[in-house]
Amino acid sequence: MNSPFPAARTGTWLRRTPLMLALSTVVLLSGCAIHPKPFTDAERAHMAATERTEMFSQQDPVNGPITLDEALARAIRFNLDQRQKMMEEALAQRQLDLSNFDLLPKLTAAAGYTARNHELASRSVLLNNPSETTVPPSYSTDKDMHTADLSFSWNLLDFGVSYYEAKEQADRVLVVQQRRRKVVQLLMQQVREAYWEAAGAERIHDRIGPLLGAAQSALDDSKREQQAQLASPLDTLNYQHELLDLMRQLELVRDQLEEAKPRLASLMNLDPGKEFTLAPPAGFDEPQFDMPVAQMETTALERRPELLEAGYNERIGVNETHEAMAKLLPGIQVELGEHYDSNSFLAFHTWRDAGLSVSWNLLNVLNVKNIRGEAKAQLDVARVQREALAMAVLTQVHVARTDLAAKRRQFELLKQMNDVDQQILEHTRNAANANAVGKLNEIRAAAGAMMAELRLYQSYGELESAYGQLLATLGLDPVPDAVKSHDLAALEQAIDQEQKHWDTLAQGGGNKS
Repeated sequence: MNSPFPAARTGTWLRRTPLMLALSTVVLLSGCAIHPKPFTDAERAHMAATERTEMFSQQDPVNGPITLDEALARAIRFNLDQRQKMMEEALAQRQLDLSNFDLLPKLTAAAGYTARNHELASRSVLLNNPSETTVPPSYSTDKDMHTADLSFSWNLLDFGVSYYEAKEQADRVLVVQQRRRKVVQLLMQQVREAYWEAAGAERIHDRIGPLLGAAQSALDDSKREQQAQLASPLDTLNYQHELLDLMRQLELVRDQLEEAKPRLASLMNLDPGKEFTLAPPAGFDEPQFDMPVAQMETTALERRPELLEAGYNERIGVNETHEAMAKLLPGIQVELGEHYDSNSFLAFHTWRDAGLSVSWNLLNVLNVKNIRGEAKAQLDVARVQREALAMAVLTQVHVARTDLAAKRRQFELLKQMNDVDQQILEHTRNAANANAVGKLNEIRAAAGAMMAELRLYQSYGELESAYGQLLATLGLDPVPDAVKSHDLAALEQAIDQEQKHWDTLAQGGGNKS
């Protein structure tokens, strides 16, 4: 019987089509080839300007001298490391929202349109005589059709797996929160030390220039005396050597002071080139924290972010085991659907269906023992790691407590040394005379008094840093968990209130005096 499709024409078309498709594909892919494209100078300039603007765009302006509480509040509010951790926490929360959404059944809507250039005609042949057909070619489908489907499906196995994945993600949110707490605690310690170093630099910076000027003037006078041979050459050279050594020390101190404010500005996320002044408290109030050692150990074990993070990671490991066990269970799929087809040959254009299917990989049963064994091993490792971390935390508590006491003793000694150096400077000025030795003694005494005062500020910064380290070791946060607002004024008030709470924890002798 003759075919409705001429064989010669069909064969030619079938032979040409793959070649045409191949040529078309090659042309398309060659046009889509990707080549390296470096940034242009204009793009790099735009990126640099944009990044600089974004780094400082959210800053509150500095309207006056910065107090210590404001410096702490600015670090919490604007520090880039802190902001990064906050964004990571927000991202983890979004991922938890997605995981919770995966618990819902799937509701799928679909619609489509198909068109053919010929009817979908077919013919049937006899089983015992394929050369003969039973009926002429026929079709039962329109050339143009519209379809629509709305299906509801719920896989109980997927629900169980998604449930444990959501619990894991919820614990990961808590892990990120603990990491942010750790960043803030360390940040507060760094701000305390940097603030007092910068305060000392600000107080002493303007005194270095006049001292260097006086030393240079004395050096010039000595060189003129040397040329005039008014004194012994050896005495003159020794005098110049002492002056130059003092000038070297003063230059080193000035270089050190120049770095103090930029470090503090970086912690507060201020523009490093921006000028600002500080308003430290009058005098030096030595921080005290006399909480009993046993209570300090208990507080650290209860509040340290690292221990809490380890506990949440242990819970994540347990849920991962439950998830692996859930995957071994049979999969039960429930399906409901509403369908539409515009095919005119159909007796019913809309219909509903429902189905229930069960599938189970029986070989998974053989893996139960291995999964349980791995889970037990992981839990044992996690418990030992947590115990080791707890031991390290207890050690850090005692070390931080000892370090605070040592820094307090060092500060007391430097405070006495500073008092003595200031008195030496006063007596030296009173007894100064116009000769070279008198000038040298006065310059030496002034330099010694200035560096003694600088060391006093540095020592107090180390004392405040040790105090901050002790608070971080105990896991005490600079702000409470709930803050009414995150503007600077509210943060300063919250920091002050939390500081009073820390003093209360010290049980009596912990108030700062």
